[in-house]
Amino acid sequence: SRLDNKETKWNMKPIDVSTILKNVIKKMDVNIKRKGQTIKANIPEELPEVFADNDKIEQVFQNILSNAYKYTPEGGKIYIDVEYAEKMVKVTFKDTGVGIPKEDLPRIFERFYRVDKTRSREMGGTGLGLSIAREIVQAHGGEISISSELGKGTSVIIQIPAISGQLVRTN
Repeated sequence: SRLDNKETKWNMKPIDVSTILKNVIKKMDVNIKRKGQTIKANIPEELPEVFADNDKIEQVFQNILSNAYKYTPEGGKIYIDVEYAEKMVKVTFKDTGVGIPKEDLPRIFERFYRVDKTRSREMGGTGLGLSIAREIVQAHGGEISISSELGKGTSVIIQIPAISGQLVRTN
């Protein structure tokens, strides 16, 4: 509701997407390993910075990675790719999870929308994560999109405008 009412306090500054992503992966790593999943991250050593709110972008990445973990069975794989193209820093989360039925994809960013009402209740959550993620990404002048195939997995692509084409060392 704070996003709706334009009451969100944004702490916008130049940030390094790679560092945020590495922190989110580190936070989730124990749970991912415990579930027998593997995570493979392809994060370049140099990327341009984005003008963004560090905590809000971390919230988006945390939500997307958490969904990948939640909906990918034991032994599944999660891939994260980061690249810079066409003045955008592009982060792709891809999993080998249960996938989303084609008929549900158009509504996936709606508030409280849940693909499988029975399963999602037992897994927790409010059905707000993707809606909030989209609001945050759009507030940064970016885009978020999802593609999925039932039984094969899901890909979430987040693109945020880079400040400049100048690459900054991320380590």
